[in-house]
Amino acid sequence: MGDSSLSRCVRQSLEEYFQHLDGEAPHEVQRLVMEAVEKPMLEVVMRHARGNQTLAAQILGISRNTLHKKLVQHGLDG
Repeated sequence: MGDSSLSRCVRQSLEEYFQHLDGEAPHEVQRLVMEAVEKPMLEVVMRHARGNQTLAAQILGISRNTLHKKLVQHGLDG
């Protein structure tokens, strides 16, 4: 399977991040990427699942409890 547009976007964003560090050391890159990707992913999946957390968890391939924790973490539980 070829490089997805999402992968290209993440790669480009990371390249820009490293180019604009201005002498600063990179810090917590994995957390930075996950936070940037996870919230919009949850928003789209929850909208697609019409708010049904059980269905959204199935779509994501995670447990409903894990989904609920992530929704709370990102302020999407209300």
